[in-house]
Amino acid sequence: MGINAKRRAAAAAFTALATAVTGFAVVAEASAATPSLGATAMATPRTTAPALDPAALQQAIAMRSGEAAAGAVALVRSEGQTWRGSAGDTQTGRPVADDAHFRIGSISKTFSAVVLLQLAAEHRVDLDQSVQQYLPGLLPATFQPITLRQLLNMTSGLPQIGDGGPSMTTDQLIAGRFEYQGFRQIIDSTLRPAGRPWPGPVFAPGTAQSYNSLNFRIVGLLIEHVTGHSFGDEVGARIVRPLHLTGTFVPQGRPRMPSPYLHGYLTDSQGTVTDVSAAGGDPSSMISTTGDLNTFITALFQGRLLPRAQLTQMFALPHDADDDLLPYTGDSGNCQTGPEKGKACFGLGIGTDTLPDGTVLWGKTGEDMGYFTAMFATRDLRHVGIVSTGVTDLAAEAGLEKANRLAAAAFMP
Repeated sequence: MGINAKRRAAAAAFTALATAVTGFAVVAEASAATPSLGATAMATPRTTAPALDPAALQQAIAMRSGEAAAGAVALVRSEGQTWRGSAGDTQTGRPVADDAHFRIGSISKTFSAVVLLQLAAEHRVDLDQSVQQYLPGLLPATFQPITLRQLLNMTSGLPQIGDGGPSMTTDQLIAGRFEYQGFRQIIDSTLRPAGRPWPGPVFAPGTAQSYNSLNFRIVGLLIEHVTGHSFGDEVGARIVRPLHLTGTFVPQGRPRMPSPYLHGYLTDSQGTVTDVSAAGGDPSSMISTTGDLNTFITALFQGRLLPRAQLTQMFALPHDADDDLLPYTGDSGNCQTGPEKGKACFGLGIGTDTLPDGTVLWGKTGEDMGYFTAMFATRDLRHVGIVSTGVTDLAAEAGLEKANRLAAAAFMP
């Protein structure tokens, strides 16, 4: 499988994570669900949280034989209890610090959504106005008007980044890992590729939902256009500095990782393992820590980053004119569990899943070269889990497996 398909597979991991942690939350959160969720009868959830077991949590993130992983760092919070831990780097034999930095991949989408929603609260953008109005000429004429809200909730119908083009091999990714691509470069190379037909809409805007990272490259460009500042500067001014996220950075093309950091790796076609921690990325690439992501998701859910109206919109799932959730299409990983299987499960920059006991989880996963990270919580913040794994292959399945094991050890002892 090439890089484009791998990135789409990583985006599907939140649903898989939620499916694997049926006992994750101990209190059902019916008030956090959209009206169409929770209509199916559910089992009665537990009403008290078990004590966290440090030994079991440590074992959950430990390296295992044959696993394509090379270190991990995690944080679990459950009803007043907090545990932090790490597992050593199998490639270097060195320990990993509990406060190690790592690349967060698509979790940056949640940061992007917060910034755009803040701009909406300031009346500097209208989420129901079109991309074509704010960025004339960015989209080819074959595309109908696409609203900013449709970018944020994955209902734009835009093609995937690089659709129709050749998938990059792992060897090519390793060789080109220091390359830096700007937002417009990514957008233009997808929508106006040289040497092959330009892709058109996948579906009419607002008629379905499909996970798509191109949406958020356009969001990043829009933030820069509206504010006159870089994406990194806006994230810094609006989120990082107000929350004192001292371990969170938007590198903006600078490949060096801050110390201490979790190393990420890729294995080439000859079996050689290469450290890919230092990389170029794009303007929305971000680095963080488990402590900072815990602070971020806590502040977000508490309403410290967004006014009530915008926070409510963030958790709203897209519906059609008959008030039914839109169908989810495009991949077989996302939105395939719970009472609304096959229906939209993404709000504005954040995803949800309803567990068999009625509990609602919200969160985001992210994959970058050499890394898989998961950030998830109950809406009332009684339970929070953050885990990042340094992986050694492009699939990053070991990262998802560690997230599953950690959640099970924390909430299903």
